[in-house]
Amino acid sequence: MSQFTLTWGITKQEEGKLVREFLKENGISKTALTDIKFHGGAIYVDDRPVTVRHRLGEGETLRIVFPPELPSEGMAPEAIPLDIVYEDEYVLVVNKPPWMATIPSRQHPGGTLANALLYHYRKQRLESTIHVVTRLDRDTSGLVLIAKHRHIHHLLSTLQKQGKVTRCYEAICHGHVDEEEGTIDAPIARKNDSIIAREVREGGQRAVTHFRVLQRFHEYTHLSLRLETGRTHQIRVHLAHIGHPLAGDELYGGSREAISRQALHSKELSFFHPFKKQQYTFSCPLPDDMKRLIERIR
Repeated sequence: MSQFTLTWGITKQEEGKLVREFLKENGISKTALTDIKFHGGAIYVDDRPVTVRHRLGEGETLRIVFPPELPSEGMAPEAIPLDIVYEDEYVLVVNKPPWMATIPSRQHPGGTLANALLYHYRKQRLESTIHVVTRLDRDTSGLVLIAKHRHIHHLLSTLQKQGKVTRCYEAICHGHVDEEEGTIDAPIARKNDSIIAREVREGGQRAVTHFRVLQRFHEYTHLSLRLETGRTHQIRVHLAHIGHPLAGDELYGGSREAISRQALHSKELSFFHPFKKQQYTFSCPLPDDMKRLIERIR
């Protein structure tokens, strides 16, 4: 099994820096360095083991080997097909089908995206666990960004806070949304009497959703939505809050008369790649059940 490794060629501008200084400048946290030192990682310069006090020279090659990562106890690899939209040595972008949970839970201990990813990693002989950057609800379909290592997850989470990881969704909600486009800026908190449901409530976490009308039908509206923040159930809660719950979303007041799950799809994902230093954007079509719903209500 292979451990995650990062390698740099040292330039004249970097000559004389301590390894510790260089790694800090390249996003390696103190916690990660401690992990490397005490839990099976290593630091090499030109294939010689060194400490963080080594002073770098021009032309040297610095290589960091991170400790092996073990999946959570009870999470087993499962041979479930994956619709992989993009993959490199750092990240995966997967088109998740509806009805698949992202990670195991008491209600859904197996058959999840995480179980499928572990199997995929084993085939690659990659020693890692699951790091989901943009998690989706079980019934929501579409693009999910996964980091192949804890350090990559850390970098992408930082980029996400800077607005450099963005997601666009398509949804079908009840009723006519009158405005052609708009913004819902309303704080979200967990309901006091539920461990699952959320609500708009003063004192909750700030949540911002931008929307645009794509089509209007007799009793429904087809929307494009962009998340500025990433709160649990954000789109579902915000649309219910303005009186237009998602079709199929019974938890927040929607009806399953026309579709048997919330009509929400992660259509587009864009992120700045922390290693390739460029923006990547991916999109995927609506799943069949949402296409059929549009044809039925048209």
